[in-house]
Amino acid sequence: MDINKVRQDTAGCSDKIFLNSAGASLVPAVVTDQMVSYLLQEAQIGGYSLANTFAAEVQEFYTQAAILLNCAARNIAFTTSATDAYAKAISSVNFKAGDVILTTDDDYISNQLSFLSLKDRYGITVVRAGNAADGSLDLHAFEELVIQHRPKLIALTHIPTSSGLVQPAEEVGRICRKYNILYLLDACQSVGQLVVDVKKIDCDFLTATGRKFLRGPRGTGILYVSDRVLETDMVPLIFDMQAAKWSGFDSYELVNTAARFEFWEASIAGKLGLAAALKYANTVGMAAIEAYNGELMKTFRLQLQHVKGLQLHDRGERLSNILTFTVENRTIEVMTQLLSDHHVYYSLSFKDFALIDFTKKNLDRAIRFSPHYFNTPEELEKVITILNY
Repeated sequence: MDINKVRQDTAGCSDKIFLNSAGASLVPAVVTDQMVSYLLQEAQIGGYSLANTFAAEVQEFYTQAAILLNCAARNIAFTTSATDAYAKAISSVNFKAGDVILTTDDDYISNQLSFLSLKDRYGITVVRAGNAADGSLDLHAFEELVIQHRPKLIALTHIPTSSGLVQPAEEVGRICRKYNILYLLDACQSVGQLVVDVKKIDCDFLTATGRKFLRGPRGTGILYVSDRVLETDMVPLIFDMQAAKWSGFDSYELVNTAARFEFWEASIAGKLGLAAALKYANTVGMAAIEAYNGELMKTFRLQLQHVKGLQLHDRGERLSNILTFTVENRTIEVMTQLLSDHHVYYSLSFKDFALIDFTKKNLDRAIRFSPHYFNTPEELEKVITILNY
């Protein structure tokens, strides 16, 4: 990986230390150029006419997403966000009173709220699997819960937004297949950061966003739908002409691709921008990105241990590019002002967003850093110096 070329392609690298790719990352220039060019042309000839001339470029989104996730283009749907993708996936499951969703304490806030909504509306039961002593998912206890409850759906967040934990997605996939259970993986924070292979994970649905580690535009997302699902009549609760043919006054025929999880209307500029971001990641190579990120974070975490009073709050057997911390005897306000004064971009994780996790850790807030492969070791050394002020 040519780090100098990556940084040249990333305009936002020049005047700041950007450590918030888990929020909304810096896009490569090719993404901006593609979207601006399209919008300028759209202003001249209108949305319909231009979209027709860009059919091949639009298809590139599906091709590049399939390459990234190791599947076929027919398994990919475009969505407006990861939450949009998640809602479409979960609404396709025919829940009935008494059905069980098995999830974990570390699932994302919006997912947890979806489960509670389904609990109120349909009378399902939500079961949360606990963690092992090191903070990782206890796989033995997890499988015991599967045997006990026979869940309708297993829902796992690959990497929580509030910590660096990487959940064992492939191991959970093996459990799902062993007991023939639907498997929904929220890969919002892992796609673009790690190699994510849906064949190895063996999930039924995978959701991701464009704006985070994929370095795409906001308002874009990806939904992967397995062949197992496409061979059934599963479809979102609400769908439109993108998903089905109106074959009779009171009948319809579903399409046999993941397009049944899309709406017809979408941002063409956004889809083209995400296609450009996907192609950029595929060209650099996800294996190279993951390897670079791994070495970068290994060194950074070791350096942070030498900052006086700094406490890292990430637990688990495997950790990601997300890290959370507080500093003893220094308030969040003092620390965030220090970082802002030195043009370090960061985010905050709040207890409201990770209620179970932060309650266990006795945290109300924590500072979140999320470097990515356009960051350099030298930048992170500067951050260590700043934190030691």
